[in-house]
Amino acid sequence: MANEPFFRIENGLYQPTDASRGPWDPKSLHGRVIAGLLGAELERLHGDPDFIPARLTVDMYRLPDLSPVEVTTRIVREGRRIKVVDAEFISGGVSAGRATCQFLRRTENPEGNVWKPEPWNVPKPADIPPPTDPRAGMGGMWAMRRIEGDFGTVGKKKTWMAEVRELVEGRALTPFVRVAVSADFASPFANAGDQGLKYINSDVTVYLHREPVGEWIGYEVINHGSTAGVGIGECFLYDEEGPIGSASCCALAQQRRI
Repeated sequence: MANEPFFRIENGLYQPTDASRGPWDPKSLHGRVIAGLLGAELERLHGDPDFIPARLTVDMYRLPDLSPVEVTTRIVREGRRIKVVDAEFISGGVSAGRATCQFLRRTENPEGNVWKPEPWNVPKPADIPPPTDPRAGMGGMWAMRRIEGDFGTVGKKKTWMAEVRELVEGRALTPFVRVAVSADFASPFANAGDQGLKYINSDVTVYLHREPVGEWIGYEVINHGSTAGVGIGECFLYDEEGPIGSASCCALAQQRRI
């Protein structure tokens, strides 16, 4: 990955780079790097090969600027089958977000059949030409291969996306971090309409029954609802081998600061 990472480690803290800027305010971070760093630290400090990070919930209650970031963690419960850990995103000494991760011990599926959605039969990323619009993937923040629909359309939406840079300089992206740093995409993908994106998400929750294989993660919008300026969005998540989980979010009506 030759592209600039989202964070560099300086003096024991995470220093955001220009690549981490978000769409709502040019002086603030993108929500995806907040969720990504919280998820990455939870996995780095508390992950275990015998456990799967089955749920990551991130609350984003302040738009942080590009000040140095510290992430603190706290074990809430550490049992034989379930481990719950909290994390806090502190930017410039001020709390801007928090996360909870539930780690579940891997075991064997029980016998029997359970209903599942129909298979996700879509073209592979390699079979879809790259977009020609230079604004795709927020100007190169990530790579995209559109399957169906787009931000400016009302209807079904499906896409592949992949990371093009490290989250933290010098640290390879793990399968879980690939999901964590991309999960914020559920909000713009589910909540954008024919007038563009008018909602900013205040949280994101990822559920995983397995971690992704490969670089590409598929997003399929399955729900949007809004009343009185409060919206929700939901997406199913896939890799090239099939379904891996889902991502959902709450959102507020919002105007961009230019």
